[in-house]
Amino acid sequence: MSQSVERFSSRVENYIKYRPTYPLEVVHLLENECGLTTQSIIADLGSGTGKLAEVFLEHGYSIIGVEPNAPMREAGEKLLSNYAKFTSVNGTAEDTTLSDSSVDLIIAGQAFHWFDPQKAKVEAARILKPDGWVALIWNDRKLATTPFLADYEALLLKYGTDYQEVRHDRAESAIDEFFSPIKPKLATFPNSQIFDHDGLRGRVLSSSYTPEPDQPNFPAMMLDLKAVFDKHQQNGRVVFDYDTKVFYGRRPEIAQQAGTPAVLN
Repeated sequence: MSQSVERFSSRVENYIKYRPTYPLEVVHLLENECGLTTQSIIADLGSGTGKLAEVFLEHGYSIIGVEPNAPMREAGEKLLSNYAKFTSVNGTAEDTTLSDSSVDLIIAGQAFHWFDPQKAKVEAARILKPDGWVALIWNDRKLATTPFLADYEALLLKYGTDYQEVRHDRAESAIDEFFSPIKPKLATFPNSQIFDHDGLRGRVLSSSYTPEPDQPNFPAMMLDLKAVFDKHQQNGRVVFDYDTKVFYGRRPEIAQQAGTPAVLN
């Protein structure tokens, strides 16, 4: 199991409680732009604890959750156990275990930056139907639009173990290549969370790049976090603002290699 797969194993409880969900506008966008219907089969790659899948399941869609991390996959299975149209699979974006041409839409919520882009592209082309689509989705935390968010970002830069290396926005440079030769479209929707101090603490600990309680700089980070909260709280609350970004496009094309049939739209 790779390090990227393992790194959320100790974060599951906080991830479930304190990570944002996704706005319903994402579903409406894909219905209007990609012809999505409740008869469509959706594969959620890197489905994690099921936050994105649940938005679609609540509106009657069929979801196959593909997740390699056992604790996160089991948490997703528990969360979504009441949905008859949810199936859970132990797989990766690069090796989903799904059948050829079996999926109408691939979604990935807060996950593409952990994929091997080229291998995931090949796998996406294999499992999607010829008229299939892909939507890569992130809740992109605004970094400096408020004094609180600016101070929170400074805290992550100070204490994050590999924060700058694994930030999801670094993966945006690979998105065009993933969809190439067709440039994907981008839609953006507002999203937010409101936290008391305990919630803010849980939100910090849900991130794979922050120190854990057994690490030496954890107490100092918690003291600084409390100071940031006390400085900016209003009525005991602070607000996280996000842009929910959806990069979407048609099934990727794979260039033909010697001895390998071309995969074309």
